[in-house]
Amino acid sequence: MILLILALAAIIPLYWMVVTAIQRPTLTMQFPPEWIPADPTLDNFRRFFERPYVWDWTINSIIVAVTVTTLQIFASALAGYTFAKKRFLGSQVLFWLYVGSMMVPDQVTLVPLYLLMSKLGFLDSFKGLILPGLAGPFGVFLMKQYISTLPSELIDAAKIDGCSEWGIFQKVVLPLSKPGLAVLAIFTFVGQWNSFTWPLIVTSSSNMRTLPVGLALLQEEVPMQFALLMAGATYAAIPMLIVFLSFQRYFLEGVTVGALKG
Repeated sequence: MILLILALAAIIPLYWMVVTAIQRPTLTMQFPPEWIPADPTLDNFRRFFERPYVWDWTINSIIVAVTVTTLQIFASALAGYTFAKKRFLGSQVLFWLYVGSMMVPDQVTLVPLYLLMSKLGFLDSFKGLILPGLAGPFGVFLMKQYISTLPSELIDAAKIDGCSEWGIFQKVVLPLSKPGLAVLAIFTFVGQWNSFTWPLIVTSSSNMRTLPVGLALLQEEVPMQFALLMAGATYAAIPMLIVFLSFQRYFLEGVTVGALKG
């Protein structure tokens, strides 16, 4: 019963968002509300897509989320393999110092990161949106913990067969790490797609905004037009719903994979 109540508490806001998106604007403020619209319409979505820059925001979000996810998977897997299976002076200290940076709030690094992007001339560009997300301590920690569970005998056998370090990583480690890579990909994509604060700060032109930032600015342009805003929110949530429904078993695995001991 408790789980049912919690599930309803999570589903009802999403359901009401969709209901508001397909209602006529004149009915969004009525009381009592219509839980099942008697006269649904897609006109709110049409008006949303007619807004300027909506497709720019969508393309920007796709480029940033896909690029960051791809590059972070590669960097985290490479670093995770190094920390899990290689021993060098200070490796454990370096690993825990890097992982410990997860305790630093993102707000603390915003100003230094913004100044760095400004010095490099990366403000209001894809470079400024993408580069700060290429490496993250969570991804390195996750992959290190997962790769630590892989049998070292397989790596030793590959070495005996004359396989190079890159060959071992590419042909042995990566194929065996697919579940961990899938979990990291899902978490990274979701985080980048929903990212708001950094894209808001680093971009200034309307055509460089990402979808979450664009929707927030749209709320200022068309206040009180809840049907239009909920149509935009529903559109932005569709990729997340698809990812969750398609790979929900990986989310459960992601909760446990980081707890595995090397």
